[in-house]
Amino acid sequence: MSSVAVPFYQRRHKHFDQSYRNIQTRYILEEYAARKAASRRAAYYELPGLGKTTCRLCARRARSLAHEAIQESRKRTHEQSTHASEEKRIRFANELSVLEKEIHTARHRAREHLDRLEVQRMVEENMALERHALEESISRAPEILVRLRSHTVWEKMSVSLCFTVQGFPTPVVQWYKNEELISPASDPTKYRIESKYGVHVLHINRADFDDSATYSAVATNVHGQASTNCAVVVRRYREGEEPHPAGIMPFHLPLSYDVCFTHIDVQFLEKFGVTFATEGETLTLKCSMLITPDLKRLQPRAEWYRDDVLIKDSKWTKLYFGEGQAALSFTHLNKDDEGLYTLRMVTRGGVSEYSAYLFVRDADALIAGAPGAPMDVKCHDANRDYVIVTWKPPNTINESPVIGYFVDKCEVGLENWVQCNDAPVKICKYPVTGLYEGRSYIFRVRAVNSAGISRPSRVSEPVAALDPVDLERTQTIHVEEGRKIVIRKDDLEGDIQIPGPPTNVHASEISKTYVVLSWDPPVPRGREPLTYFIEKSMVGSGSWQRVNAQVAVKSPRYAVFDLAEGKPYVFRVLSANKHGISDPSEITVPIQPEDTIVAPSTPGQVVATRNTKTSVVVQWDKPKHEEDLYGYYIDYSVVGSNHWEPSNHKPIKYNRFVVHGLETGQQYIFRVKAVNAVGFSENSQESEAITVQAALRQSVSHMACPSYPHGITLLNCDGHSMTLGWKAPRYSGGSPILGYYMDKREANHQNWHEVNSSLITQTIYTVEDLTEDAFYEFKVAAANLVGIGQPSDPSEHFKCKAWTMPEPGPAYDLTICEVRNTSLVLLWKAPVYEGKSPITGYLVDYKEVDTEDWITANEKPTPKRYFKVTNLQEGHSYVFKVRAVNDGGIGKSSEISEPVLVEARPGTKEIFSGVDDEGNIYLAFECKEATDASHFAWGKSYEEIDDFDKFKIETEGSCSKLYFKNPDKSDLGTYSISVSDTDGVSSSFVMDDEEFERLMALSNEIKNPTIPLKSELAYEVLEKGQVRFWIQAESLSPDSTFRFVINDKEVENSDRHKINCDRSNGIIEMVMEQFTIDNEGTYTVQIQDGKAKNQSSLVLIGDAFKAVLAESQLQQKEFLRKQGPHFSEFLYWKVSEECEVLLVCKVANTKKETVFKWYKDGSGIDVDEVPDLQKEECHLSIPGLSRKDEGVYKATLSDDRGHDVSTLELSGKVYDDIILALSEVSGKSASPLKILCTEEGIMLQCFLKYYNEEMKINWSHRESKISSSEKMKIGGGENVAWLQIREPTEKDKGNYTIEIFGNKESYKRTLDLSGQAFDDAFAEFQRLKAAAFAEKNRGKVIGGLPDVVTIMDGKTLNLTCTVFGNPDPEVTWFKNDKVFELNEHYAFSLEQGKYASLTIKGVTSEDSGKYSIHVKNKYGGEKVDVTISVYRHGEKMPEIKPGQLAKPSPIPPSEEVLQP
Repeated sequence: MSSVAVPFYQRRHKHFDQSYRNIQTRYILEEYAARKAASRRAAYYELPGLGKTTCRLCARRARSLAHEAIQESRKRTHEQSTHASEEKRIRFANELSVLEKEIHTARHRAREHLDRLEVQRMVEENMALERHALEESISRAPEILVRLRSHTVWEKMSVSLCFTVQGFPTPVVQWYKNEELISPASDPTKYRIESKYGVHVLHINRADFDDSATYSAVATNVHGQASTNCAVVVRRYREGEEPHPAGIMPFHLPLSYDVCFTHIDVQFLEKFGVTFATEGETLTLKCSMLITPDLKRLQPRAEWYRDDVLIKDSKWTKLYFGEGQAALSFTHLNKDDEGLYTLRMVTRGGVSEYSAYLFVRDADALIAGAPGAPMDVKCHDANRDYVIVTWKPPNTINESPVIGYFVDKCEVGLENWVQCNDAPVKICKYPVTGLYEGRSYIFRVRAVNSAGISRPSRVSEPVAALDPVDLERTQTIHVEEGRKIVIRKDDLEGDIQIPGPPTNVHASEISKTYVVLSWDPPVPRGREPLTYFIEKSMVGSGSWQRVNAQVAVKSPRYAVFDLAEGKPYVFRVLSANKHGISDPSEITVPIQPEDTIVAPSTPGQVVATRNTKTSVVVQWDKPKHEEDLYGYYIDYSVVGSNHWEPSNHKPIKYNRFVVHGLETGQQYIFRVKAVNAVGFSENSQESEAITVQAALRQSVSHMACPSYPHGITLLNCDGHSMTLGWKAPRYSGGSPILGYYMDKREANHQNWHEVNSSLITQTIYTVEDLTEDAFYEFKVAAANLVGIGQPSDPSEHFKCKAWTMPEPGPAYDLTICEVRNTSLVLLWKAPVYEGKSPITGYLVDYKEVDTEDWITANEKPTPKRYFKVTNLQEGHSYVFKVRAVNDGGIGKSSEISEPVLVEARPGTKEIFSGVDDEGNIYLAFECKEATDASHFAWGKSYEEIDDFDKFKIETEGSCSKLYFKNPDKSDLGTYSISVSDTDGVSSSFVMDDEEFERLMALSNEIKNPTIPLKSELAYEVLEKGQVRFWIQAESLSPDSTFRFVINDKEVENSDRHKINCDRSNGIIEMVMEQFTIDNEGTYTVQIQDGKAKNQSSLVLIGDAFKAVLAESQLQQKEFLRKQGPHFSEFLYWKVSEECEVLLVCKVANTKKETVFKWYKDGSGIDVDEVPDLQKEECHLSIPGLSRKDEGVYKATLSDDRGHDVSTLELSGKVYDDIILALSEVSGKSASPLKILCTEEGIMLQCFLKYYNEEMKINWSHRESKISSSEKMKIGGGENVAWLQIREPTEKDKGNYTIEIFGNKESYKRTLDLSGQAFDDAFAEFQRLKAAAFAEKNRGKVIGGLPDVVTIMDGKTLNLTCTVFGNPDPEVTWFKNDKVFELNEHYAFSLEQGKYASLTIKGVTSEDSGKYSIHVKNKYGGEKVDVTISVYRHGEKMPEIKPGQLAKPSPIPPSEEVLQP
């Protein structure tokens, strides 16, 4: 059986349709062509005149002449053919020589061209270096030479924004969109930023409408900054509109061939890690890289491999490479995709590669308990009607074993899957028969166990049902000028009628359930299509049985089923065509159906070794018989759990595997099983338990250099030397750090110079022989046994000038440890330069990252060199600094620490205290992340412990203990521990008096056994005021003794002191009937049971005694209170469904004469209905609760038997809790959001049963919380909460949500304010706004005119008023609704456009009447009527009601304003 999945003859077949079906047509055409060729040959041999010969001699002579002519003709033809072949060979050699010369010339020219380019590049680089050296002495702020230019583009087009800036040092450029920073990493497919030679470009790929914005670029260096901006408008084209106007259509000119290899450096930046996924998911593996130089037409080649097999674009995988990123996407994951993925970047200089493993878990089974899907389905040995399908079995751990498999087939182009086997096949191989010749098929497999059927596997590659012999029987020879000669064996074999028998009949595959027979077709086979019949015979039976009597076999291969197990058979094959059936072939040797492949043997010893913090390397011995193995499955289990999980989900072929995804510090065991086509081996023996930790390699080749130091700080300077300090690397590389090397250089110099030739063993060093007033920068590198690590970043520029200030210098070596959710501990070292006086303390400052204001954590300087910063916000990042203080003032601040995220690491553990079995007190700490290179450093007051006369340290594995040898009060204090070579694991423990006494007591208890107590001596006050003292031991024997001692006097059992002992439960008690002031003192119970003793005392003196006495007296009073009417439940509140607050109390022992009353703040409350005390519940309703309802509420009960009172203060927290309960009820009944349009904007309303501005209500827009502002105003009224959107725009579209918070949960109502809803609301808002605008700007009479004026004749009347309008209104005066003209008698004026007046000189009785002023502009106006009454001199003036102004009447706006 071939091991190639798709043979050569299959690759020539197209698997996309069903057109290649009628093979008989092809045979008819071949037969026709063969007959035509035979007739031409017969005509050629026939000579003219041969038929006229009359005698044998003539005929013989004629035949002789014809034969000689034929021989001459053949000789001539051979010579011509030889001559033509020689000419063809000479012509081909000449052409080959010319071609070689052309190739040599082309190579020479290409090499010269590349050399010229290389020389040009070197010249340009040298010129650039010289130019850079010249510009080094020139420092200047950024200056923009070419500014950004605005662009208007069509949607889906790309746009590039570029500008040129110069400055020294080289400015750093940041791009902004609408004042928001653009980060290409957030959307690498949208933005790409380039910066070369001062030209900075922002590429926007496939711009859409949302990319319309103002873009700005800001260039910054130490001398200043400069900015430029532009606008980008992205247009959308409508139907019939060209997306690219003429003249700006982007052209794609043909490029020259791609150069795939050159000297290019590839550095991987962001890499994909070990990945865990599930079948059915989509996934993308990405790897970003830095390519130097980055030439668009000269790129390296990206190749992806799975288990060293090259991956190509397919239905399941998509490849991408460009813009500094390579990606491999999976459209639908299957277990077939599991494996080690390697990205190789191929260049002429070599190959850069990176690898990581992808694990693909089984998808959830469709039926609970069903197995996972099979994988790696392949087709082999395809023929006209037959193919062998193989697959790999799934791993089953928690499911029942697989009992078989179903194989399904489907024609390419259809979706109709047909099951091939009726009963499950037990091995991972199955011969599928009954295929239709010329059709293409795909296959899938499903596993079966006792629970059900699995999901189907991934489908196989398509395979065509074709006979490979057909292609072998046809040979094509290509000659010059595109012609070809086709030779068919059918034409050479002649006319074969009945075919011969097949040959070489043998069993190519034997199993317990079937035998695959193979044979060679008869030679010659003839032109007619062949079919085969197979016959079988059980050895010794003497009879033959035809196997395929109903269906003829077209392939020289057939699987025979239905054979008796354990019985030998012989077989023979017959060939047939349309002319008849051949004789039988030779009989095969006896064949017995049996499994030739057996289950693999068990793998050998399994050994697990440490690898990383989350992985383990598992190795095992191969099984004795490893033939035909598919691979191995590895399982793991947490020690003690007895629950196994699969590590790999696809068999691996090697006997070494790295198991990933384990928990650090956890112990695991492993086992392995082998798998082949038959099934699984037995599980191997379990490995020894191993703790998951990072491995510490013992050989230098497996160690690493340390990471870089950081935090270089200037600590002192005397004008000729500088003292510098720095922080040690975070990781030592698996070997202790031996020391440090330091380099220095002056500012504006390129070259670094060594400071020390021998190692610096401390993190502080003084650099000598410096130039005064010069600026220097430094960098430090750490060294270990492996070598020198990466150097630190260069320090800032330090000026070499002597320090003479009175204040101290900076503290240094800031270390942050014990990071928890709201606190951390800061450590530092004292300044080297103390100033003019000793240091008295330190101030600790901190601030959030990206904020400006520093906060001082301690009001008074702390004398210690550590400080715990508390009250930090979880999830926020902070930076810290320390300032030393002396008598001269506050000194320089230390270097600012690195940002620290205030958040406890998952699984963070603390130091815990304890006492061992021998009574020794210890502190212990466990760190699962510790490695063999880790060191547990214990400290007291954050100073490392070195007094081993008082302490003993024991470390075993990941746990370390600090023992106190002779504990005493001097051991009180703060103890800390830090673990090196971890990600900052640390903790502290405060040993205070209470904890010390507890531990001492526990230690003493272990060293001196005592009777264990369940409860110390305690008391309780009984119902009638008696006091019961009791103690309970774990257990008491019948021989135990005890005694009660009060104030050093033993008391006996009596009527006053009733003493009792229940030894079965270990309870000893004493009840005092009368507890008075004389009983103050100390109560002790002493117990002895064999050698064990114990006692417990209770001190009832002072306040403690007063509390017991008061409680006893209270119980007595309570007992007496309950003899009359009383409250069984005191006042409490509840909220009704109608949002009314009810004050409720329950009463007991009442009668008809009992009186009940309500009070608030000492005043009685009148209620509509007297409570029915027989119902034993009274309530007071408070509808619409508000702040005015706060106060002290009281309920009273009284009758001739007594009086009782219950009080509830409805304020503070009680009031807040009621508001929350009201919010709960109101939120449940909240109506959907409704839209109300106003002249100011759109208002969203939610109607509630109750609303109070103190309710916690949040509004949000597109899931972003809204704060009340001028734009978005939040408020409410009676039974309604609203959000006012003022001047709505397109940005205000979207979902709006109101969230009402109750005491248990919150309630949301959402409205989609977009589409038609927004358009309708916006149109209504515009209408109301226009109406309000018209109302605001129409002509008006603001004031000044009375409704009635009385005047004596002969006098002058002046009517004056203030008018308003925008635009300025027209003013018209009327008398009796008629316009009158100006004359000497009537005069009116309009001053400054707003003061209108009418003057009547020398009024007469004729001037009496109704006068009107009309004030009007295009938005409308109003009319005011004034009645003038003129009386004669000497007449009594009519009485007028004072203070009444004329009422205006509206005038509608003009027609043009009313038009839309």
